[in-house]
Amino acid sequence: MALVAVVNGPNLNLLGERDPRIYGTAAWEEVRERLERLADELGIEVEFFQSNHEGALVDYLQ
Repeated sequence: MALVAVVNGPNLNLLGERDPRIYGTAAWEEVRERLERLADELGIEVEFFQSNHEGALVDYLQ
């Protein structure tokens, strides 16, 4: 089964809370649920990682 990693960086945990004109109205949990449903439909595994710290993102990707 294919694996897709969704990696979110600084402030993306605030989706749905910040300026909706720029970031939209969907909260991160809603986006995540949509992606999980799509992954199920496509038969792929999806893994999520979010950090506001750039070093943690680099560590995750290495």
